[in-house]
Amino acid sequence: MTIKVVVLTEEMAGERRVALVPEGVRKLCSLGLEVAVQKGAGGGALIDDDAYLAAGGTVDTDLAHLLSGADVVLAVQAPVPTAIAQLPKGAVVISFLQPSTQADAIRSMVGAGVTGVSLDLVPRISRAQSMDALSSQAGVSGYHAVLVAAVRLPKFFPMLMTAAGTIPPARVLVLGAGVAGLQAIATSRRLGAVVEAFDVRPAVRDEVKSLGAKFLELELDTEQAEGAGGYAREQSEEFLAKQRELIGAAVAQSDVVITTAAIPGRQAPVLVTAAMVKAMRPGSVIVDLAAESGGNCESSRSGEEIRIGEVLVYGARNMPSQMPLHASQLYSRNISSLLELMFKGGGSALSLEDDVLKAACVVIDGQVVNDRARELLESAS
Repeated sequence: MTIKVVVLTEEMAGERRVALVPEGVRKLCSLGLEVAVQKGAGGGALIDDDAYLAAGGTVDTDLAHLLSGADVVLAVQAPVPTAIAQLPKGAVVISFLQPSTQADAIRSMVGAGVTGVSLDLVPRISRAQSMDALSSQAGVSGYHAVLVAAVRLPKFFPMLMTAAGTIPPARVLVLGAGVAGLQAIATSRRLGAVVEAFDVRPAVRDEVKSLGAKFLELELDTEQAEGAGGYAREQSEEFLAKQRELIGAAVAQSDVVITTAAIPGRQAPVLVTAAMVKAMRPGSVIVDLAAESGGNCESSRSGEEIRIGEVLVYGARNMPSQMPLHASQLYSRNISSLLELMFKGGGSALSLEDDVLKAACVVIDGQVVNDRARELLESAS
């Protein structure tokens, strides 16, 4: 029996990525899978339908026809409920399901009797690195955040020695040294800025220093700062208040502040207060990569670019979608690796014996198996 994999066009406003690029189609076809792509699915990422055909896939304009025979459906954002309702029972949906924000999609999967695999739940272990879409997309965000800041900062990033005198380098502060933060540090350094960084996890100190940045040492008890999967643990308000007090001086001395601190499924911690923003020098820029989950900057608004006095605050929304071609290529490789694991050995059904797949499942055949998703659905009912 041939497994049919369907690639959907993204429905969310502003989403330009596509779940599978032609390179991925070619790989899946080599594994014996059939790949069908909704017409125009790659358009936002500058990939035309002919490229999918040349890679061995098919292109279909009829969504109902596509979904009726689908075994696996691929998307970046969760498919809309009307699409999920058209899937045959037992079909597998793979995307960023994000249980904390996608309750409607999860309910639809329960009603349709399908399985939902969420890439944001892939465990951060060595064996699953090639499937870690959160990390691949965070790297895109960290890189692009620096470019956003550099374009808006009314100064040079590097030190320049000219006949008219020397221009000092910009000072950049990166808060949070996960994948996005480390990429922001590396990109800022490549552009010639002087970079400081802070993270509540002491373990990342050496990584920060290896990129040529200074690790900001604060007098905080951070022994229990790291949680499951290497993510930062949610901290008490007392801890956050002390942290803000100590960070304030570094924020005031910076030309650019890039905030990346996020806790999966939780509200982002406030690191930069409105008072800190007002204390920054005129022309300074804040890029808040956590704006979609509440914001690390008290003044930021998701998807908006605002001015607080003479300080620009950029509330990032879906930053990877602003670099859709390479973001899609990375995401596609994550998806391809996951599918290779799912169907290795010619299997035709999702095996939950594998720890990676088991951890990533939110819904199995219409039954919610993720504790966080179950809590959210029960509290909303």
